[in-house]
Amino acid sequence: MTRVAAWQARIACGDAVGAGFLVTGRRLLTCAHVVRRSEAATVTVTFPHARELGVLSASVVAHGGWAGEVTDPGDVAVLELDRDVPLAPAGFAPPDAAYTEPYPRLVAYGFPEGYDEGTLAECQAVSGQLIAGEWLELVAWQGHGQPLVDGFSGAAATLPDGRVAGMITAAVGSSPDVRKGRMLPPDVLARYWPELGELVPSPGSDDARRRLYALLRRAVAAAGRVGDPNRLYVDAVGAFGPPLPPGGFPSLWAAAAYVQWEVPDPLAVGRFADRLLELLDAETALQAPAAPDGPAPAGTPAAPAWSPVVVEIDHSGAGPDQVTVEVSAYRDGRRRPVGARRLPRTGVRAYVQSRIDEAVAHLAPDADELVTFVLPREWLNEAVAHWECGADDSTPLGCAYPLVVTDRARHHSGRLRHQLRKKWQKLDSGGGVEVHRVECGTRERPPSLRKRLWDGDAGVAGYAAPPAAARQHFEVGLTVPVPVLLWPRTGSPCPAHEDTPCPRTGSAAPAGSGAALEDPPRADAAPADPPCPGTAFLDRLAASVAGVPPAELPRHVLSLRLTADAADEPELHWARDLQLLWDDPRCFPGTTASLHSPVA
Repeated sequence: MTRVAAWQARIACGDAVGAGFLVTGRRLLTCAHVVRRSEAATVTVTFPHARELGVLSASVVAHGGWAGEVTDPGDVAVLELDRDVPLAPAGFAPPDAAYTEPYPRLVAYGFPEGYDEGTLAECQAVSGQLIAGEWLELVAWQGHGQPLVDGFSGAAATLPDGRVAGMITAAVGSSPDVRKGRMLPPDVLARYWPELGELVPSPGSDDARRRLYALLRRAVAAAGRVGDPNRLYVDAVGAFGPPLPPGGFPSLWAAAAYVQWEVPDPLAVGRFADRLLELLDAETALQAPAAPDGPAPAGTPAAPAWSPVVVEIDHSGAGPDQVTVEVSAYRDGRRRPVGARRLPRTGVRAYVQSRIDEAVAHLAPDADELVTFVLPREWLNEAVAHWECGADDSTPLGCAYPLVVTDRARHHSGRLRHQLRKKWQKLDSGGGVEVHRVECGTRERPPSLRKRLWDGDAGVAGYAAPPAAARQHFEVGLTVPVPVLLWPRTGSPCPAHEDTPCPRTGSAAPAGSGAALEDPPRADAAPADPPCPGTAFLDRLAASVAGVPPAELPRHVLSLRLTADAADEPELHWARDLQLLWDDPRCFPGTTASLHSPVA
């Protein structure tokens, strides 16, 4: 049975005749030169395989910018009929289908002089190399038969299965012996009419592509108030993706098309869509009617006050000593990358020092800056608060800014981000919170700790020893939605092994309950055990943060660090090596657009 492509069309405008093809219910593609006189002459469309539709009028609704010469780029026009037609539109093949080995036979349906009903020409691509970044060159499929001549302009070049692999734009040469032509492949067509990108298969998920274009239409309805296309592009491709093209992008549509066709990472389209959705949702919230006077409804989360500067570190994949470092700043809910580099671990500190000031300069003048290190788990105990501000400024970073750390896996976990948002809604409505203690040398089983933190609806967990001394208990804290973890960076379990009960708390104390109360010493009693440093740390910590709202802990810990640094013997101050993991997802929109390794 012969396949009938009813979507093929004959286009006439004045004395010019060419071809076109239906791509939606009422829109067609053709060459701009076919309808170059559309301002003075009527554009008419007929469908040879659906003659009952008669002669339809059309208008030019989009133009590729063709300047008038055969070799000028942008020879594309989009026509719109005055009504939908009951025909199935053309389907597209991927852009490389025309030049995938073995190069397939392409068929074009055109309307040269004397063939008002149309005729067919067969051809094939010469190579995947674009001519002047624009056209694929075609040659005749065989040495005889209908060549590409006037009247084929705007015709779809179809594969044997009927899918469109490009649009014919020109015949090349004036001699019958020259049987060549040119066509625009689908990705180049989409360069000039970005809406076409939704219809053309591309690397990556079809669902992500459809979602992206649905969001772009929603952005059009928002009257252009949503998103800087250049910023969205950088968020989508990451620090090591292709740089912005010269001049950037004139629209969100153009940026989306470039991500779809020019960025090799198949996940970039999804990241672009995720970031656009966040901006659209934020715009919707801003446009929502103001609430009536009076208290906010119960459960309404307070807007995060912090403006983060983020230092994100991850393994690069290039070797055990190589990491990728990205520094960025958040302003108005948008992430602004400042710099990124792959470095040996020994070079990280100097690179961060060189970028922090630049990142802070991106913040609003009245912003409360928050320096946040997003670290691999084995780096969480790194002394980042003690890193100097720079070669000419010995001030510790933790004494210059509120400074926190967070776990990179946790920072990008959808489950934990969702659960932490709910936890912060509860915490915002109250004052200070209890410190859930994980004691020195605890014998509490990790599953028991997990249940305690869940059942107690913990907001703050305090550890008596560094992560390496109680690794399983520490990892429990990272994998439950406790927004704040605090611990001393230095020290070891008392007495030097976590399997031995602490002499102060003793094995009889309930697990995780804190120090046991002691009877007053008798006169003939043996000397008391020395105080446990870990328990003493938790006692001081609990007293210090009592009454401090969790949202204010970064500022409170800054004050503690300043006090410790100013002490006569800083190394003896209990807060000298205090590490603060503080995690409010509302301060970090768009964590999906994260570091990606330059080593695939």
